[in-house]
Amino acid sequence: MKVYVIGSLRNPKVRNVALRLREAGFNVFDDWHAAGPEADDIWRDYEQQRGRSYMEALAAPLAQKNFEFDREHIEASDAVVLVLPAGRSCHLEFGFAIGKGIPGIILLEEADPERWDLMYNFADAVVSDVEDLIEELNNL
Repeated sequence: MKVYVIGSLRNPKVRNVALRLREAGFNVFDDWHAAGPEADDIWRDYEQQRGRSYMEALAAPLAQKNFEFDREHIEASDAVVLVLPAGRSCHLEFGFAIGKGIPGIILLEEADPERWDLMYNFADAVVSDVEDLIEELNNL
């Protein structure tokens, strides 16, 4: 089973979750995390230095290539896992995947988060630890 791990570049838990899933026998895709926690900031600064607006940078070849790379791997996955905390991009990727019919599981950063969100009911499961995540993936 190919599992695409979705998470923030700034969330160090992503690599640990991916490692644990690999140890459990899953084919995990998290290559995007290699860009590091400042990748989006560096891209923004680079594009601004070139005089490009955000809209222009989004349409530029680099952004399009990276977007298609992630999209291709999401679409080729058997399941996606959203590792919280995560931002807008992550939630968009997760919504895109489940909208395509790919099962999705959310891994909370804590069992009783400060902010609640009822829309997490779109997920196939919401879990609070990696062992429960592995169990849910095995049940798909």
